[in-house]
This record gives sequence, C-alpha cells and structure tokens, in this order.
Amino acid sequence: MPTHSVLIRDQALVTRLLQQYLHLLKTYPIITKSVTSAVLSALGNLLSQVLESKKKRKDGQSGKEVDVYGPLRFAVYGLVITGPLSHHFYHLLELLFPASAPFSLLKRLLLERLIFAPAFLLLFFAVMNTLEGKTHSDLQDKLKARYWPALKMNWKVWTPFQFININYVPVQYRVLFANLIALFWNAYLTSVRK
Repeated sequence: MPTHSVLIRDQALVTRLLQQYLHLLKTYPIITKSVTSAVLSALGNLLSQVLESKKKRKDGQSGKEVDVYGPLRFAVYGLVITGPLSHHFYHLLELLFPASAPFSLLKRLLLERLIFAPAFLLLFFAVMNTLEGKTHSDLQDKLKARYWPALKMNWKVWTPFQFININYVPVQYRVLFANLIALFWNAYLTSVRK
C-alpha cells in the first residue's frame, strides 16, 4: 500500500504535468492539440487490437500479433488531421454561433453532427486507406460496406458528448475532451474498418 508521502509526491507530479500541458496548450495550441490527438489516437488503436486479441484467445482462436503500423497510422491521422482540423472547427463554431446568439446550442450541434461529422468520417476512411497503401477501389468497397453503419454509430455515440463539448467545454479544451472520448471511439473504428 502506498505511503502518504508517495501519494503526495505522485499528486505533485500530476499537478506539474498538468500545469506544463496547460502552458503548452496556451503557448502552442495547435501543436499541443495535434500531439495530444496523435498519442490518444494511437492508444485507441492499440486498445482495440489488444481487446480483439484477448477476445479471440478467449473464444479459443489464436490471438494475432499487434500490428505496430496501426497505432502509427492513427498517430499520423491524429497529428496531421484531427488536431489541427478540430482546433479550427471548434473556433469556427464560436465565430458562427456565439453563445449569445439565439438557438446557438442547437445550431452548433446540427452543424457538427450533420456536416462536420459525416465529412470527418469520410476523411478518416480516405486517409486510412491511403496510409494502408490500398487502392481507390478498396476505398469504395469499404465505404459501401462500412461508412453508413459507422456514421450511424457516430451519431448515436458522439451526439451527447459533442453537445456537452461544443456548448459547455471551454473552446481551448474541446479537442482534448473529444480526444478522450475518441480514445474509445478509435478502438471502435479500428474494429469497424476490418
């Protein structure tokens, strides 16, 4: 059992790390959000692979090895696409629908759910297809088979979280909030794309 001094030391370390993160977020917002997106996206993919492997072993099948390129692809996507694009989108929402505007909560949600989410999911499929070295024909097949089910699941899972995120989370923390939810969403996307 940890002693009181160890707990205090651990809390101090967490506090320092959080303060450093907040400083980086203020000083270098896009880079910080991009790196955070990369790390959490990679962890989501790794989590999916580990859970899938455990499930297969539990079902008596041989669990496959971890695909090290999977987390790498998700990290690239988080770094290059999710971090910067989400940062700019959340700021755009503030400009288009300030909190004082009538029905701003609903307008933000509708724009995010009906325009941004479908486009972002399509971009995800296209970029991952490219990073995997697949053909345009492969992308078309995957989109036909998996885009609509993934989008419906996105609407089911993400809508309450995005309502909270875009209306109640301060704009500078929205990418982080979404990335924490996306940790599990990316695990789902990994399994759906297979």
